[in-house]
Amino acid sequence: MGVDNRVLLENIEWFDESGQEIVKRLPSTGSGEIKFGAQLTVRESQAALLFYKGKACDAFGPGRHTLKTGNIPIITKLLSAPWGMQSPLRTEVYFANLKTFTNLKWGTRDPVAFKDDELGLIRLRAHGVFNIKVVQPVLFINTMVGTMGRLTSGEISDYLKRVIVSRFNDHLGEKLDTIFNLPGTYDELSQGLQARLAADFSHFGLELSHLYITSITPPPEVQKTIDDQSRLNIINDMDKLIKLKAAAAMEKAADNQGEAGAGMGMGMGLMMPAMFTAGLSGAGKNEAAEAARITCPDCHNQIPASSRFCPRCGHQVVVTRQCQQCGKNLAANARFCSRCGQPADEKPRETTCPTCTNSNLPGALFCNNCGEKL
Repeated sequence: MGVDNRVLLENIEWFDESGQEIVKRLPSTGSGEIKFGAQLTVRESQAALLFYKGKACDAFGPGRHTLKTGNIPIITKLLSAPWGMQSPLRTEVYFANLKTFTNLKWGTRDPVAFKDDELGLIRLRAHGVFNIKVVQPVLFINTMVGTMGRLTSGEISDYLKRVIVSRFNDHLGEKLDTIFNLPGTYDELSQGLQARLAADFSHFGLELSHLYITSITPPPEVQKTIDDQSRLNIINDMDKLIKLKAAAAMEKAADNQGEAGAGMGMGMGLMMPAMFTAGLSGAGKNEAAEAARITCPDCHNQIPASSRFCPRCGHQVVVTRQCQQCGKNLAANARFCSRCGQPADEKPRETTCPTCTNSNLPGALFCNNCGEKL
């Protein structure tokens, strides 16, 4: 890593051996005295941010970069005697891992309330997996990392899971009438929930690249009601019931009556395809590769992915701060949002349910505790 040299120039680089680290600060303990002319090497799957005198100075993409600070080799060390031979020009480098972190699990720690049109108020458990990726390293470091020396995907997953569960409760209340209509809707619910969460993740410079719902399970007594309803649906079709009973009787006869039974079973086997038919189909699509150009959030002009500002409207693409109310990119010294007027440092307040006084995330539409609409 090379950030502890007292006289020589530093050669700074970082490798994530664990595969779980999202951000790493060098030096890992405290701050350093990175000198003028130090070499910074950034890999293709990384981005680096230089902090100098306590401020974020510049972001670096893949390649080798020469750092420019006020720490001159040997000279600065001699001049720092009044500060205990420690230069007051403190410097740190933050590395952000831009790879996609996969197979992060989410689920309901406690069952969420859902008003079913047919069964009334029930409580559901849901589980799934999601993938995240850092797309705005500066914003992510400023809003979520702060001055920590490292941050792993596991350390932020608890908060992200709480956000997913809250938005899942809202999405389920809007898109599903009864859990009897749940089969066959997992893909649609997953895609809608992912789109709903995009703004929540973008406030921290994160992208929710994929989200999957693997299970939505009601309580055991509700599952028994569903099983009973399924049995009634089969019995209502007497023709299917008779065919099912006949097939079972013929199979039993073939097992117990020697050659005659075997002949009867063979004849029944030839008739079965005409009596019962079923088909399964599936499709899959490969995701398109990431484009080399991005869309400006303000004027929707196509601009190069490496741009820091939109050449048409001047919108700041490299985000350092973002309005928590409307998502507008803010300048580093902005006190109010130019779009909605929200104070830049004020966070949205949690929504309190008027029925049960439970606290829900800002913008929640349904209460996680009682299922009432907020």
